[in-house]
Amino acid sequence: MKIGLFFGSFNPIHVGHLIIANTMAYTTDLEQVWFIVSPQNPFKKNKGLLHEFDRLTMVEKAISDNYQLKASDIEFSMPKPSYTIDTLTKLAERHPTHEFKLIMGEDNLVQFENWKNYDKILEYYELYVYPRPNTPDHHFKNHPKVKFIEAPLLDISATFIRNSIKAGKPIRYMVSDVVEEYIRWKKFYL
Repeated sequence: MKIGLFFGSFNPIHVGHLIIANTMAYTTDLEQVWFIVSPQNPFKKNKGLLHEFDRLTMVEKAISDNYQLKASDIEFSMPKPSYTIDTLTKLAERHPTHEFKLIMGEDNLVQFENWKNYDKILEYYELYVYPRPNTPDHHFKNHPKVKFIEAPLLDISATFIRNSIKAGKPIRYMVSDVVEEYIRWKKFYL
């Protein structure tokens, strides 16, 4: 089974994430897309990050009606910060019959050489890359393991959503209704 892995903090998961995952699941050769909820991104500060289980719950709520999308807590039991290469290794050991592909935005591809063991990731895994606005040029354009996928060009930011909540502004249509209800009920990001 071909599985696309979509890593992120999903703080909160928003329609941009859902559209990309759905596009990958239904327009490529991927059979499923797994959201890998990261407890801590090595490149981001932890400030304002909800507890990992709250973020996992939001992902589960957002995708509950789509059998091709799954939520994973695999990194919750791993050393922090979590590195993609370590997660890929653990997933490959756990699911030896699956073929994993890494989903990422083109903006992350520009920084890809800064990732731990990025060369090993490219050696063993294919990257499915979706466009991001204002991405500078990079030398991965013609790499045989990098596959560019046509997807909507979205610029929706979790930071913008969190700031909107803090300012008392609406977030309708930026997150799914069930996620908005959960955020309001739990009084997140206030």
